[in-house]
Amino acid sequence: MDLVRTVIAVALTVTGTAGAPAPAGPETFLATATMATAGGVTATAPVTIVVARITPENEGQALVRAFMGGGEAALRQALSGHPPTGSVRIGNASPTTTRITLDRTTDKGRLLTIVTDQPIVFVGGGFPDAKPKEGYGFGVLDIEVDAEGNGSGTLSPAAKVKVAQGAFVVDEYASQALRLTGVRRER
Repeated sequence: MDLVRTVIAVALTVTGTAGAPAPAGPETFLATATMATAGGVTATAPVTIVVARITPENEGQALVRAFMGGGEAALRQALSGHPPTGSVRIGNASPTTTRITLDRTTDKGRLLTIVTDQPIVFVGGGFPDAKPKEGYGFGVLDIEVDAEGNGSGTLSPAAKVKVAQGAFVVDEYASQALRLTGVRRER
């Protein structure tokens, strides 16, 4: 069964992006992605997250309206007119461009929700009994960092995004999201 987690409350997320304290200029975060299989095997990989820009509130609202009105196809069309927000790279793979980066203030510091408009990697997709990859066209990261840029998060490298009860919901391709530990802003 897929792990389904709520990522963004539509009514709160976009309006919550204004006023979130973001450092001037691009940021690079380093982390370790960890996945444990049902058989007890653990695998890790380094992750590099580059935030070149934060999605402005008006742009985020337009993207939400597009998605709510026409689903994934409308969101992809709306994204085509906006510059990338950065990139994410797992291990030595080529970086995947990020298209949405939301930055919100939390009691611990900041929560960054980062979305790619293509899958980063299909974890388990090469196994003979793997489920079909169709429809898993996004990657989603959530990292919460303190004022120094240290924290943790999750990475869904291949996901379906839909709306349920007024919130964006991520349906993982893998059996679970990858844990991001040791998140730190590169100085």
